[in-house]
Amino acid sequence: MFPLRPCWSCCSYFCLFLFFSLQVQGVPKDPGAAPEQVHLSYPDEPGSMTVTWTTWVPTRSEVQFGMQLSGPLPLRARGMVSPFVDGGLLRRKLYIHRVTLRGLLPGIQYVYRCGSSRGWSRRFRFRALKNGPHWSPRLAVFGDLGTDNPKALPRLRRDTQQGDFAYNMDQDNARVGDEFMRLIEPVAASLPYMTCPGNHEERYNFSNYKARFSMPGDNEGLWYSWDLGPAHIISFSTEVYFFLHYGRHLVERQFHWLERDLQKANKNRAARPWIITMGHRPMYCSNADVDDCTWHESKVRKGLFGKLFGLEDLFYKYGVDLQFWAHEHSYERLWPIYNYQVFNGSQEMPYTNPRGPVHIITGSAGCEERLTRFTLFPRPWSAVRVKEYGYTRLHILNGTHIHIQQVSDDQDGKIVDDVWVVRPLLDRMLYL
Repeated sequence: MFPLRPCWSCCSYFCLFLFFSLQVQGVPKDPGAAPEQVHLSYPDEPGSMTVTWTTWVPTRSEVQFGMQLSGPLPLRARGMVSPFVDGGLLRRKLYIHRVTLRGLLPGIQYVYRCGSSRGWSRRFRFRALKNGPHWSPRLAVFGDLGTDNPKALPRLRRDTQQGDFAYNMDQDNARVGDEFMRLIEPVAASLPYMTCPGNHEERYNFSNYKARFSMPGDNEGLWYSWDLGPAHIISFSTEVYFFLHYGRHLVERQFHWLERDLQKANKNRAARPWIITMGHRPMYCSNADVDDCTWHESKVRKGLFGKLFGLEDLFYKYGVDLQFWAHEHSYERLWPIYNYQVFNGSQEMPYTNPRGPVHIITGSAGCEERLTRFTLFPRPWSAVRVKEYGYTRLHILNGTHIHIQQVSDDQDGKIVDDVWVVRPLLDRMLYL
């Protein structure tokens, strides 16, 4: 989205954010009170935006904002601060601040700074989301971006400022999480940064992940949904299928929440025709490893014990159009698929009126584990495979057309995959 660009990221998780920044630094009176790790998120409330940041001592939580690039910021909003103690041996303590700005005018650019009288952040700017379904969001979608080897980040910053990451956040007593949040601040402080948890966020019951990010809903950010233009987007956790020491009840809770959310979204297709999901571990992949997606009866696809709370049947039943994944450090686009069968719209136009969901695996933003190899020969359901660093652009043009492009950082920004997904409005009636 170029007037405003959401994006998903995942260095073990996914995220969505929108871009811009100003380099005006406040002068902290107390270094421990200086805001850092500033990032935005959208609380799924029209005319609103949530600002989240960290300090090392307890302070008030305030955001000053306005529409002018320079001069005083006349508007004020206050929020709350929550102490967070990392689960590592040092039991490091930090303070997470959350303030929600309300009454924003759709599509208008705002300037803000956050903090307190003891220290302010530099000024950032963002553009408030437009309301309703009748606009065309552009998103950057990516996964598996880390502090070590963040190959796609410089290009992402350039791309977004002209106008889809946390790896092992718990490591080194959560210092890796601090470093990562500082790394992404120039982008995430100017765009809604919407995340989806992955396997590297599991430690201490996802506590670092849940403390640092402010996602909508009441499920601590592990699963939630929001509306964006003509699309309904659902973020969910694949990790609940793999870390059962936290209890099978999480799998069941999420599954029933997903079904309720999909039922509601399906009834609202006249207003928002597209349903898009984002989860970390894919159902399918053709990588040369032993990850869950390489097994015929993968847990994400078929559920626990191959029969309980599987997601493929659920997503197919409610006509999910597009599914984004990460975890595999590569890019792979599948033919429309269900239960290992290819359901192309037609031989000439496979993605026009597809009869199954379209899967995109985009986990090559760059992290310490480098790129993942593919099997020698692609599977019959695999349409495109790219073993290069990069990220995905998603343009939800309107209620019938979605444009997907894969940008290669290895080839200096070259578009290495380009496809349109087209679904006539008449076809939506089948889902109602």
